[in-house]
Amino acid sequence: MANKEDAEPVTGRPRSLRVNSLFSEDELIEDYYDAPPANSPGTLGDRMDGTAAAPLSPTIKAGWLDKNPPQGSYIYQKRWVKLDADHLRYFDTEKDAYSKRFIPVSSISRIASVGDQKFEVVTNNRNFVFRAESDADRNEWIRTLQQIAEERKSKALERTSTSLTTNGAADPADKSGFLELRGFKHKLFVAVAGDKVFLYKNAEDYRLGIGITYIEMNVGNVKEVDRRGFDLTTPYRIFSFSADSDQEKEEWVEAMQQSIAEALSNSEVAERIWAVESNRFCADCGSPKPDWASINLCVVICKRCAGEHRGLGPGITKVRSLKMDRKVWTEELIELFHQIGNAVANQFWAANVPPSEAITPASGSQERRRFLIAKYREGKYRRYHPLFGNQEELDRALCAAVTTSDLAETQALLFCGAAVTCATGDPQCPTPLALAEKSGQRLQMEFLLHNKTSETPRLEVGGSEEKPYSVPLPSVTHNGFLYKTPSMAKPVGERKGQEEFSRRWCTLQDGVLSYYENDRNAVPNGEIKVEEIVCLVNNPPHAHGIESTFEVYIESERLYLFGLESPDSAREWLKSIAKSFVHPRAEELLALDFERIGRLHYKGGLNLERAKEGWFALAGSTLHVCFEDSERQEPLQLRKLQELSIQGDNEVLVLVERRRTLYIQGERKLDFLGWVHAIQKAAGGSGHTLAEQQLTESDVPLLVDRCIDYITQCGLTSEGIYRKSGQNSKTTSLLEMLRRDARSVRLKEGEHQVDDVANTLKRFFRDLGDGLFTGRWGQDWLRATALEDEEAKIGEYRRLLGTLPTVNRATLKALINHLFRVQRFSGENQMNTHNLAIVFGPTLFQTDGKDYKAGRVVEDLISHYVKIFNVNDQEMKKQQDEIMAIMKMREAASSGTQQAGDFICTVYLEEKKTEAEQHVKIPATMTAEELTFEILDRRKIVTKEKDYWSCFEVNEREEAERPLHYSEKVLPILHCLGTESYLVVKKQMSMENMLIYLASRVGDCKHGMMKFREERNLLGLGLSTGFHDRYFILNHTCLRLYKEVRSLKQRPPPLENSHKPEKEWPVRNLKVYLGIKKKLRPPTCWGFTVFYENEKHEKQQWYLCCDTQADLREWFATFLHVQNGGALWPSETSKVRASRSPQDSRLGNISLIPLRGNESEMRNSVAAFATDPLTLLRNV
Repeated sequence: MANKEDAEPVTGRPRSLRVNSLFSEDELIEDYYDAPPANSPGTLGDRMDGTAAAPLSPTIKAGWLDKNPPQGSYIYQKRWVKLDADHLRYFDTEKDAYSKRFIPVSSISRIASVGDQKFEVVTNNRNFVFRAESDADRNEWIRTLQQIAEERKSKALERTSTSLTTNGAADPADKSGFLELRGFKHKLFVAVAGDKVFLYKNAEDYRLGIGITYIEMNVGNVKEVDRRGFDLTTPYRIFSFSADSDQEKEEWVEAMQQSIAEALSNSEVAERIWAVESNRFCADCGSPKPDWASINLCVVICKRCAGEHRGLGPGITKVRSLKMDRKVWTEELIELFHQIGNAVANQFWAANVPPSEAITPASGSQERRRFLIAKYREGKYRRYHPLFGNQEELDRALCAAVTTSDLAETQALLFCGAAVTCATGDPQCPTPLALAEKSGQRLQMEFLLHNKTSETPRLEVGGSEEKPYSVPLPSVTHNGFLYKTPSMAKPVGERKGQEEFSRRWCTLQDGVLSYYENDRNAVPNGEIKVEEIVCLVNNPPHAHGIESTFEVYIESERLYLFGLESPDSAREWLKSIAKSFVHPRAEELLALDFERIGRLHYKGGLNLERAKEGWFALAGSTLHVCFEDSERQEPLQLRKLQELSIQGDNEVLVLVERRRTLYIQGERKLDFLGWVHAIQKAAGGSGHTLAEQQLTESDVPLLVDRCIDYITQCGLTSEGIYRKSGQNSKTTSLLEMLRRDARSVRLKEGEHQVDDVANTLKRFFRDLGDGLFTGRWGQDWLRATALEDEEAKIGEYRRLLGTLPTVNRATLKALINHLFRVQRFSGENQMNTHNLAIVFGPTLFQTDGKDYKAGRVVEDLISHYVKIFNVNDQEMKKQQDEIMAIMKMREAASSGTQQAGDFICTVYLEEKKTEAEQHVKIPATMTAEELTFEILDRRKIVTKEKDYWSCFEVNEREEAERPLHYSEKVLPILHCLGTESYLVVKKQMSMENMLIYLASRVGDCKHGMMKFREERNLLGLGLSTGFHDRYFILNHTCLRLYKEVRSLKQRPPPLENSHKPEKEWPVRNLKVYLGIKKKLRPPTCWGFTVFYENEKHEKQQWYLCCDTQADLREWFATFLHVQNGGALWPSETSKVRASRSPQDSRLGNISLIPLRGNESEMRNSVAAFATDPLTLLRNV
């Protein structure tokens, strides 16, 4: 008979002896068999214990049958045979977990009786003969097999559960190839498909679908055991595999781990989604049975396309698994995929795909990426809605569509520019989501919710975003031996020993980094395309067992660790690889001695809607950034950051420096986590010298600034301050925390004792590397004390001060300024200049205290502080005022005049000067109108009919002011006030003209030309060179900016909305201030400063200039009208004035707003006060 199974058992072995092998006795091949070692794990036919078999598909029929050998021998072997919906399998015993052979039901062409008690199972290529115990049993087997085979044929259009046979619609395995299995001479063909691993004798059997056994991976576990070996462990057997190379091993391990994840997932959702025929194939490439989806686009996609979808970012597509992300799949979302799904979605997204640009299941990663960028980010193939470009009509149409069941219309409107949060004009239902809820459209609500933050597709003119390269990368060539570990899918957590590295010949050529077994091999073990490299890391020396190592991260979330014993050779490799993948516009980053370099997505400037790609290099404590729209890199001093935090689920890193903000997004988890940890480490204190500490904007270590602030507010009158020692354990702990990250430490009265903080400051200076006066100049400072002429001595001190490094000089001034204040209270604290000098002399010069000269230097610096540090009268007055305010504040706290629940704030009348100060208690319910009348009542000012007294927020730094709306609560305003801001009550001179304008105008919109300039931001982007003409439209929902200069005479106002705006901001998120700082040289004196903050707390700032004062009033009136629902001024004010309770006037000039510290500290203080009114009294 043709195509018989292979030959007789090995000669010379008794037939009765059963050998543990992959093949039954009648199928054993000598070339395959090699006796396993005595201590080898059990084989496929043997269980590791007495447990039952692995959970498989439900068994339809099972029983003992005799199986005829392929050569037609008269000796039958008894086999336990099982039949399920997918396979006919036979085993040695009924307790075995893994079969000797399996035959796919889909490959069975005929079942026939061939004599007494025997029947034959015929496949396309082989025949299998079985013998039952009786004719009745035989007939039952034949009937059952025929029934199952017919059922399979009727479902021929569906894939078989194994997905491996050539009969029917099969798709390729996730991973297939030859592996060695311990105990056998020849390699077996192994295939990983879905949630199973299949074993075959050879590739031909794999093609036919007739295998040895398969392993259900829901009970499996994979573990690497050596360089090329790995174990697949189940409760029934350990399969010890060995691959041809470490790269192959990594791929096999990863494939099996993914198979385990799929086996443990739930396929219920997938089956329900696949019930719609179009959802059975990937919406992008057509692969069958896709088990991933984009929940906002409502498309079902395959695993390979899902990986590329993730690269587009969550603003474009939100990727979830049909099988693993169970919590996401609500009934509404599943129903949404039934209603939209791939068919309806592709009628919109893929309406115009040229055949030459379409992708298939066989397409590579680069082709997929290019296609998906064009399809979803750029909307290149979409079917444009007839209202495209007309924002107002799109929004109106969306409001109408969401009240119906037409999801396709909603999809088309939304992704052609309709705003998901547009105003509906209905106060009861202000958003489309509210309209959908009112109309009972559950699926419309679901669709809107998932697209709440989706970006509108935008076809970029003049370039493509498919790759970060607009020009070819330079061709770099390099080769040599490198030590390499297997690639990893997670960060390197532990030190790698030298034995874990393998020596490989590596070449960098034609954009590919290849590694070979040795320099004689022609075929590489593996390769890395430089265009897929996203990050390169230079590790510190001896971080691993090899002296110099570096890490390469690629887009597919893999990490490669390389090393060399020669630092110079490693540096050459590092520079060569960096040069090969870094964009030419960022090549100046290559000149840096970087620790980490790569590309990341970021947001900043005016374009917070869309993330851009920039190049970043970390060198020391400086992050150098080369942005998408910039030709030069901009350094960011990480130790001077005002804020460093992570938003979302570790997805966005926020860096704030001098009120400029950069948002770095984690598109890829692996390299992003590395960046986060590296930046956090670089932004912290890293050593014992002053320059290595976190710094304030004035170059004073944050640690010193924190301690001085606390003692100034809480310890100026503490007896023996700096002389008395605190608790040693608390000092040690506090110093360690401050050195590690002073930015995150908040010193609070009650939690920290004054003496502990004072001792921490002294110990910091005593332990300081190189000292405050430096080892080079320290002796010169001591020698200067010998000068008898005071003026000469002061001159020498000033000269030496100029020789100190910047940080040392700033720190010395801050410390002496503080000691100067302390000695002013020597009557209470007993620490005069001499006593302070005795304490700080040995501390600052790090001596044993026997040399009196150290104390003399400190005493001279305190005594002649004004002359040595060039302190002018204004600065002295400011310091004196601060001290007096602090003392009055503490007196008020000790006298108990403050009532719980109130906040005391300084407010000025008409202008900021001492005689105009008023200190007012601010309850949580106080409005701006109530505060205004409180100030006027105190000064006994009678208001006239057209006196529009208002409370203004004044920002001195921006040279701008904002009148608070009369109904605004004052306390939240105080939460946000910076140190350069204050409140003032004065007349709003333009209010009458604004009210007249609003009463006489036609329509609610305002449009026209203004001059526009963006504030220079961290990114160095935007119109930072001056003011530019732009056309603006302001309506009841948003402010729109048009780059094209348009004239009202050329086109009537309603048609303006048909033109696509360059920028658009919701009005509710804008804060508009009157005035522009003079250093920007505004073209006119009539301008605005505008601040924008979205729901994610991302901030922008820009400036607008009007041509006339009348224009300024009209624009500002429209802003106020829109933001406050048309209520600019209260209709009745007397009731408010009469209803207020009298205020306590005993407080005097007391300010509880912190007089030192940055904006963040102030905000935290105010927030703490809102929770506990005594908090600020404790902290001053």
